[in-house]
Amino acid sequence: MGVRNAAVAAADQWTDPDDGIRYPAGEVHAWERGRNETACGLSLSRSRLARFPHVGWADVQPESGRHAEGVQAVCRRCRAAQGARRDERGWTRTNPRP
Repeated sequence: MGVRNAAVAAADQWTDPDDGIRYPAGEVHAWERGRNETACGLSLSRSRLARFPHVGWADVQPESGRHAEGVQAVCRRCRAAQGARRDERGWTRTNPRP
């Protein structure tokens, strides 16, 4: 699939108390609008994943922190389908051992 502007499908959701908008939570997957499957091949209806067309894939990455408050896991296969590389780490060691 390889769509860079994918939306999000997630196993759970949370609602922001300030503005009342729902956001993804739990395990998140990349989803192209107009399709019934994720980038990793899961069927949205069989997997019971909720669609979030107003949330972009980049916004749920833990590195961005924008809408990633409720995200517990990011699908590795969807992340790879969106162009993430194997050697890219989501963290860096700031205080290495002596």
